[in-house]
Amino acid sequence: MKKTNTLRLTVTALLTAIAIVIPMVMPIKILIEPASFTLASHVPIFLAMFFSPGIAIAVSLGSAAGFLLASFPIVVVLRALSHVVFAYVGAKYLVNRREQVLRSPLKSTIFSLLIGCLHGAAEMLVVSMFFFGLIPGSSYSEGFFLAVFLLVGVGTIIHSMVDFLISQFVWTSLGSRVQSLAKRIENK
Repeated sequence: MKKTNTLRLTVTALLTAIAIVIPMVMPIKILIEPASFTLASHVPIFLAMFFSPGIAIAVSLGSAAGFLLASFPIVVVLRALSHVVFAYVGAKYLVNRREQVLRSPLKSTIFSLLIGCLHGAAEMLVVSMFFFGLIPGSSYSEGFFLAVFLLVGVGTIIHSMVDFLISQFVWTSLGSRVQSLAKRIENK
């Protein structure tokens, strides 16, 4: 196995392990079905996005497994599974733009907002399927606007942006060490 493949596998495994553990141990979590907000639950996914689309997808799948193992309701697990969408799109966008996006407050805020909107839309789609009875399981008596749009849609955008900010802080705090690691992974 090439050294770069081992490095890629190691980074993926470490971020996936963190993504699995966060839903289980994070003390700051709010569950108001169908919405749930676990602080820093997206941080490993965002860090993975800064490396590559493949790593982002793997870590997103691991995050969904973490929510399943933590015994969250199925709607929350499927919302976590929808993270694959924003993780892949965001990582593809960042492939040759990572440093310019992360270094510019304006670009990083715009990126965070757009990814948050995509993230929120994907989660709203999942919850809508439950709301309208397309997926058996939970049903919600609250209005669509409150349960799906406000709690899940807007709440997810805010949660996503907070976690992106945490991820950006972690990435920039690690400085040249993480940047050289990312370059080694990129150079297959």
